[in-house]
Amino acid sequence: MEDTELRLFSELMKNSRRSDRELSRALGISQPTVSRMIKKLEKDLVIREYTIIPDFSELGYCLIALTLAKVKEEFRRPEVVDEARRRFVESFNNEAFEVVLEKKGIGMGYDGIIVSFHRSYSEYADFKKSVKKMPFIDVNRLDSFVLDLNDKVHHRYLTFSYLAKHLLQSSK
Repeated sequence: MEDTELRLFSELMKNSRRSDRELSRALGISQPTVSRMIKKLEKDLVIREYTIIPDFSELGYCLIALTLAKVKEEFRRPEVVDEARRRFVESFNNEAFEVVLEKKGIGMGYDGIIVSFHRSYSEYADFKKSVKKMPFIDVNRLDSFVLDLNDKVHHRYLTFSYLAKHLLQSSK
């Protein structure tokens, strides 16, 4: 990514509601150039969506669960991976759980993570039971780290402004 694109991307991460004109002033480039760069970043899927980061507790969520899972060996074979993934996604599309991320990964003896939001501990417990029923999950290798959104102690709130600053610093 070119330096100007990175600077634009950083500005959008800090506040995606800014107009192309405001962004052009902040970057010292023309508004048509900003508009072209944004279209290119969208086309290349560097920018996937424009959104907000709400106060989730104000929306009624009280927990975020980071659930680490291990997929059973027989479901990790290349010929069945896509089917297992499809079944996983389908299972959450039919449930009332707010799964915001499911991703394959590696570490600590796990190979996947599920990030989910819950309105109560009992809803989280139902979610965990639902995950345990999935035939491809090793129930002996399923653990969660649960964040209480009503806890008043915060060291850093969720925002992408910090990451935007880091992107610019690390690119130099």
